[in-house]
Amino acid sequence: MLRPLADRILVKPGEEEEVTQGGIVLPDTAKKRPREGEVLAVGPGKLLDNGQRAPMEVSVGDIVVYSEYGGTEITVGTEEYVILDEGSVLAINPAGKKSKSKK
Repeated sequence: MLRPLADRILVKPGEEEEVTQGGIVLPDTAKKRPREGEVLAVGPGKLLDNGQRAPMEVSVGDIVVYSEYGGTEITVGTEEYVILDEGSVLAINPAGKKSKSKK
């Protein structure tokens, strides 16, 4: 798993709808970029001038809404991820928090 640095987070984007409410199937070129995803990893926080780290407001498992063109899209194997600065996160969806299952 990738480990983000500073105030960056690793997000697994959500899936976009492939069919509209009216039943129209959208081609890949007409789909919007996902703007919501699950936080998979969180960096240690931004390094402040006094040498301390600012605490991160997001945590692993949070479902976040982020700016449409924020972050860097990367592919690891067959999986697609987005690395974002914490400042690109617009909101945290409290109802969307994933529960961690022990395996």
